[in-house]
Amino acid sequence: MNSIYDGKLLVVDDNEELCRMLVDMLHREGFGRVETAGTCAQALSFFENISAQEQPELVILDINLPDGDGFSLMQRIRLYSQTPVLFLSARDEDNDRLLGLGLGADDYMTKPFLPRELVLRITAILRRTWFPPARPQEREGILRLGKKSVDFNAGTVTDGEESCTLTAKELAILKKLYENRGNIVTFDILCNTVWGDEYYGYENTLMVHIRRLREKIEENPSRPEWLLTVRGLGYRLAKEHV
Repeated sequence: MNSIYDGKLLVVDDNEELCRMLVDMLHREGFGRVETAGTCAQALSFFENISAQEQPELVILDINLPDGDGFSLMQRIRLYSQTPVLFLSARDEDNDRLLGLGLGADDYMTKPFLPRELVLRITAILRRTWFPPARPQEREGILRLGKKSVDFNAGTVTDGEESCTLTAKELAILKKLYENRGNIVTFDILCNTVWGDEYYGYENTLMVHIRRLREKIEENPSRPEWLLTVRGLGYRLAKEHV
């Protein structure tokens, strides 16, 4: 993608009139590839049945859908792609907004909305995600958590004096949390990451791996400062020391 206007946008909303309005508006703004879906099933088909190169660069997602809700749909999309998500919903409760952002959405707007504001938010997300400013090069494969460093390539955790080895499952869990650092990663996604499609019933086993992982990366595992529990939803890797 050479320009943000080259990206494919997917609008997921069961209001056909609104979808047509959004498609026309985005076309006028220069976005030439805008698709629509009216159900969770239709939206998922954009990720299940096509290659990563053909998937949308941004999803504009409603919460209330005929066959499910946008929060659950976003979690299922995350099994296939890390594409940015902008919630566009009539639900304006703070809890809905916090849940959407906590699950990793890039933005949350409520209906009714100003068309120009929506365009500005879309372009901001696309620029930030696909054309980020250059940053000083960091050592690849190293995660620093306070006094401890995780080497993903070696699968080790060191504190400058001692070193311990991560198991394959601990490493997979930590990598998934790191890929979504600062955002909630749900129990289902973590279990799917470790055990694949047959992940049902592994929630208690996941808790055991999380406890052992904390023993390796936290200064005080009983009072974690990096690998945090989000009650009822999943876990989050903090960006900064709490």
